[in-house]
Amino acid sequence: MNKNILTNLTAATILALGWGLQNDLIMMIGLFALSGALTNWLAVHMLFEKVPGLVGSGVIPNRFEAFKEAVKTLMMEQFFTQENIDRFVSGSQTGSRLTLAPVIQKIDLSPSFDRLVTVIMESSFGSMLGMFGGADALTPLKAPFIKSMKESMIEITEKDDFKQLLQNEIDQPDVMADIRTHVAEIIDTRLEELTPKMVKEMVQHMIQEHLGWLVVWGGVFGGIIGLFSAIILSIR
Repeated sequence: MNKNILTNLTAATILALGWGLQNDLIMMIGLFALSGALTNWLAVHMLFEKVPGLVGSGVIPNRFEAFKEAVKTLMMEQFFTQENIDRFVSGSQTGSRLTLAPVIQKIDLSPSFDRLVTVIMESSFGSMLGMFGGADALTPLKAPFIKSMKESMIEITEKDDFKQLLQNEIDQPDVMADIRTHVAEIIDTRLEELTPKMVKEMVQHMIQEHLGWLVVWGGVFGGIIGLFSAIILSIR
């Protein structure tokens, strides 16, 4: 059962028991426990819902824009700093450097081969090649050409001097600023898709379990205060 409901039902039961038995001590414990549990439950509820007549309720929906701005600030200042981006690119954190091999493998080099064929056919060699079938005679070379080009490109990008040149270019202030700008735009776009209801449900899901204990302890400490109050009143 929900901790909020269980705590309030327990406190109400103790209050009813004290009332039925005409026992002031039990009744005071139940009354103060119910008071503590109800007020803490209302405080938790007011974080997420607007309660008519209660100023300050509905904090999270009312502060929706500030919440989004805080998320963006956190992402940009803690995760996507210039140092963290540079660390990712250089691979100093993982011990491995950025590799372009997967990217090169996905590149379509067919246009490059087609351009090479065009250059050959437009040269003085073109008329001679025409005697052997023209451009079609070069078609069997397409696959070996693309494979060889990719291997050569990967070999070049794996060299330390190329990696250093790439790192130096990325380290330029304008380049780093451009990366951060694009990251900020991506974050802004995603945050714009959020609605106050989505934010409320997201935050509520994360902390409802922990805030529920406020109600429990409110009932417990309220009951203790009620016990001491009843004892003090009985002494007087």
